[in-house]
Amino acid sequence: MLWHQLSERVLQGKQISREEALQVLAVPQEELLELIAACYRVRRHYHGQKIKLNMLINAKSGLCAEDCSYCSQSIVSKTGVERYPLQSREVLLEGARQALEVKAHTYCIVISGRRPTERELKAVTEAVREIKEKFPLRICCCLGLLNDEEVKRLRDAGVDRINHNLNTSEDRYGDVCSTHTFQDRTETIEAVKRGGISSCSGGIVGMGESDEQIVDLVFSLRDMDIDSIPVNFLIPIPGTPLAGIEYLTPQKCLAILCLFRLVNPSKEIRIAGGREFHLRSLQPLGLYVADSIFIGDYLTTRGEVPEADMQMLQDTGFVPSLPPGWEAKSREQELPPEQPVSLASATESRDR
Repeated sequence: MLWHQLSERVLQGKQISREEALQVLAVPQEELLELIAACYRVRRHYHGQKIKLNMLINAKSGLCAEDCSYCSQSIVSKTGVERYPLQSREVLLEGARQALEVKAHTYCIVISGRRPTERELKAVTEAVREIKEKFPLRICCCLGLLNDEEVKRLRDAGVDRINHNLNTSEDRYGDVCSTHTFQDRTETIEAVKRGGISSCSGGIVGMGESDEQIVDLVFSLRDMDIDSIPVNFLIPIPGTPLAGIEYLTPQKCLAILCLFRLVNPSKEIRIAGGREFHLRSLQPLGLYVADSIFIGDYLTTRGEVPEADMQMLQDTGFVPSLPPGWEAKSREQELPPEQPVSLASATESRDR
């Protein structure tokens, strides 16, 4: 395969075929760097040297009756993760302040469960309004299944983006979850799009799916015209039904990222959960394909310390993409942009 010719066709607005997509996933190791370089042309064309940093807060942990086999918070998982109801307004605001401190572009509020209760939705919207008044952050919410009215309330409160992952291909979905369907997830995404909020939806790879099913997932996200696509690599957490499944290599993960980029060339492609676990020393290469990462911890697993990610960005020449008004607002918060920020408070909660 002539990878640079393929990327040139993508830059001309042409879509790659399923056969070409499968060839990307099967790239020979000796051609991997050439494929990454070809994808970097596409990434640079649409996103330059900017990279969006996303910081999330696990605003409600455990307490979930769904049986998603990949999730440590699922009712069928025996992981011993911390369980707590929706965090207070003060905790959510403190998380936003920490996100500002590490130069995050987007602050992600995530709760466990099938869908938000009325009390939870009201509390989240009230917190979002206050966060938007105080901090120059984009807000993404991941609250489970949502209908049109709930999406409208989130939009009116100032939520910029809603996440609801497809997770895997339609024909694979029943193998990893039985308490809701692939169609339930697509209906929530369609409600988000109808509500005029930016859509965020991605997948989890490494759950035993075939290359053909990875292609199905990536093409589904393209067909739904998703704005932001997080790519998670399964962490086989002990106590989950998928514990012990571990076959991804750093090279395979990079090939998967390349496929997401070539099929969705202009979209935000985010290296999400499992980045540190699976890419390991090859993490910097992922930045030449993706234009977004999570910084700090994930929901129930630890991420890289923010200082290490900032050093990686500096070493590779990528620059955090800051939301409008960040510099002025950071001065109000006594975080001068021309000086190194203190990350102490952002790392104090890493062992939660």
